[in-house]
Amino acid sequence: MADEVFEVVPVAHVVGGRSEPTDDHWGGSEAIIRIDDPRFTEESVQGLEAFSHLEIVFRFHLTDQADLHFGARSARDNPEWPKVGIFGHRNMRRINWLGVSRTRLLRVDGLDLHVAELDAVDGTPVLDIKPWFAEFGPRGEVRQASWSTEMLKDYF
Repeated sequence: MADEVFEVVPVAHVVGGRSEPTDDHWGGSEAIIRIDDPRFTEESVQGLEAFSHLEIVFRFHLTDQADLHFGARSARDNPEWPKVGIFGHRNMRRINWLGVSRTRLLRVDGLDLHVAELDAVDGTPVLDIKPWFAEFGPRGEVRQASWSTEMLKDYF
């Protein structure tokens, strides 16, 4: 199955917000997720305003596709943090260049979803939009590597 190929078409694009990806300080940022696929009408977002958060699947479209790291490396190339494999990172150096972000939904205006703290930049292709259900959050004890907590202290 490793050779299975499928096509994914954006349903929306990020409008506004940041123009350059950065490692930190996404707190307070606002953008619009503009649903621009002609197959969707305002009925496609009906009821969405009842949710406080969305889960957004997007493509890291600004990533150098030759800059892939499958092996272990330190996050942000910080030698004080341990080397971990690609699946221990959440960065853009991924084989399919997919990102997932949980963002606050501020309001729905037609097919424009006004959001806060979406860590994607202006022009980012959005592949899917899902309301966040609390029941899909982690179950059981949550743990993470101490380096990730240190790395993300200024992320939002």
